[in-house]
Amino acid sequence: MSDAPVQQVIVDGQVVANDWPLMVLPVLDEAVRKQAGKVVLFRLTGEQPYSPDVLAALEVPAGRVLVPLAVWRAQKDTLAGRVAAGEIGLCIDTHELVEDLVESCADINAFPVIAVRFERFADGRGYSIATLLRTRYGYRGQLRAVGDVLRDQLFLMKRCGFNAFAVRADRDIQVALEGLRDFSEPYQGAVDEPQPLWRRHARA
Repeated sequence: MSDAPVQQVIVDGQVVANDWPLMVLPVLDEAVRKQAGKVVLFRLTGEQPYSPDVLAALEVPAGRVLVPLAVWRAQKDTLAGRVAAGEIGLCIDTHELVEDLVESCADINAFPVIAVRFERFADGRGYSIATLLRTRYGYRGQLRAVGDVLRDQLFLMKRCGFNAFAVRADRDIQVALEGLRDFSEPYQGAVDEPQPLWRRHARA
C-alpha cells in the first residue's frame, strides 16, 4: 500500500481537494512492536503499542486534522477548544471499538468528519463501524473511508453510510469515482436506502 499523502478525495460524489489530512503517528521501534508476540496481534486485538504518556505528549498539527482515536482519548481536554472551532475530526482504526469512540465524547456530531481507516482492502470491520455510526449512534457528519481504499469498495462503502473516500494515492481517483455508479438499483435495504427494491417499486 502506498504511503504517499492523499491530495484529493471524493465527497458526495465529487472530487475535491483533501482539506482534512490524517495525523500520522510516529513509527515505533520494531523491538517494541514485537513485545507482545507477533506484530499482527496489534491489528487483530487492538493491543495498544503506544503508552498513554507517549500519546499525551504527541503534537497535534495545526489547522484541520483527523486525529487518531487513541490520541483523542489521551488529549481530549487539551483539544476541546479546537473541537468547538471545528478543526478536529476523528479517525478510528478497524481494530478499535466504535463504542470507545462514542463514549469518549459527549456528542459525536461535534466532529465534522469521522474517518475509518482500512488497514487492508479485505478488512470488513470498517463497514460495520460505519453502519453503527449512522444507525445506532446517529452520526450525521462526513463519514470518510481512508487507508487501503480502492474502486471496487466504493459502492458497498456508500451503502454502509460512507459519503467521502480517500482513495489510495497510487490509484486514479477519477477511475475510482466510477465505482459509485456500478449498480443503478441496489436490491437490499441498507444505510443509504433502508427500503429494499421490492418495497420501492410496485409490479404492474
